Amino acid sequence: MKKDKSEPAIPKNPRRDFVKNTALFTGGAMLLPNLNMQGMFNVANDKKLKIALVGCGGRGTGAAVQALNADENVELVAMADAFEDRLKSSLMNISKAMGETKQVNVKPENQFVGFDAAEKAMDLGDVVILATPPGFRPQHFEYAVNNGKHLFVEKPLAVDAPGVRKVLAAAKKAKEDKLNVVVGLQRHYQDNYLAALEQLKKDSIGKIVSGQVYWNSGGVWTRERQPDQSELEFQMRNWYYFNWLCGDHILEQHIHNIDVANWFIGEYPVSAQGMGGREVRKGPNHGEIFDHHFVEYTYPSGAVIASQCRHQPETMSRVAEFFQGTKGTVSTEGDHAILKDWDGNTLFEHRGKDDPNPYEVEHVKLFESIRNGGVIADAENGAKSTMSAIIGRMATYSGKVIPWDEAMQSNHDLAPDNLNWDSPAPVQPLADGTYKIPVPGETEVLV
Repeated sequence: MKKDKSEPAIPKNPRRDFVKNTALFTGGAMLLPNLNMQGMFNVANDKKLKIALVGCGGRGTGAAVQALNADENVELVAMADAFEDRLKSSLMNISKAMGETKQVNVKPENQFVGFDAAEKAMDLGDVVILATPPGFRPQHFEYAVNNGKHLFVEKPLAVDAPGVRKVLAAAKKAKEDKLNVVVGLQRHYQDNYLAALEQLKKDSIGKIVSGQVYWNSGGVWTRERQPDQSELEFQMRNWYYFNWLCGDHILEQHIHNIDVANWFIGEYPVSAQGMGGREVRKGPNHGEIFDHHFVEYTYPSGAVIASQCRHQPETMSRVAEFFQGTKGTVSTEGDHAILKDWDGNTLFEHRGKDDPNPYEVEHVKLFESIRNGGVIADAENGAKSTMSAIIGRMATYSGKVIPWDEAMQSNHDLAPDNLNWDSPAPVQPLADGTYKIPVPGETEVLV
């Protein structure tokens, strides 16, 4: 099995390394005071916060360790996953990463498995980490908010328009109820992006009129079908390749770069059109998703962004964003941010090799806000950036221009609620074991 290159490695640093790596968060609103081995920060509210982890894959495991390292007065008390082997492996890895601390306290009776596991785990936590495949995200998010939980929610927040609408409604309630919601679009917690945004606010390059955003790579893991698996189990274990679970890699991965475009421009697209297909990944284990997408997004201000994502080995790799303004340009890639005028002169440069890890900072910020009575409300933007990627997928699958307003009204529900192990898989294989692939000009997406 190949390592999932879309997921950050599970942290292995003890707390002293974590503190060292996250001591300073510049460009945003946080400077961590008085960092020492006694805790990440001094706060008035010293309540021990209980964490429930829902989704025990690599991303969930990593997020749990980052959360435990962010505040030593938190405790992991409950875990949930569809599969017992994944839960047990996650618990072992979390315990190993945390070493001698007593922050991992997941009793056997609080290890929940199956389709009803998430709600049982969430009931036991003050703070919930949602890291299942994104098809389950809307129903889990809604349940957590309705039950008064603070949240760290991995991106994307849905795979279809009905899911986005459900998340937006729950996001409104979360804000009204003063619940903190951090979404795993970690560039919002990353110094070079925050530094670039500050320069944009100063009108350093004028109004953004165009740009190019990229997530081009060799791809991620696949999981082989096992002889004793049902179709539903196979799809859930190989979730990246089925839209009811993942939404295609333009949504699951490339959302990061599309979100940066939305963030820097300060708007969400009004329409998308583009092209895509499958040239390399064609086997039955590759499900129904494309291996490349090229989308042109148009914004209310008139800005046009060209979006590329590709999963094809031995091709050019690039994960970055470039924008052109009326007075200059800005580029963000890795830990760099560079602004130049149209004569090529550097206006601003941030090279952050010593910047804190944004995957860790977002948890520090979450717990700090909870303890100090603040409200972080990332969910509305997370839902709208999710929808931005969804209309990109709609455009490449159909070959049509997809207006935002029409797409938001779509009732095409990819991810059914209330599944159980006797349920048929939402997508069924063809006679040869492959799956029906979208065909531009034929596939209907606005239903």
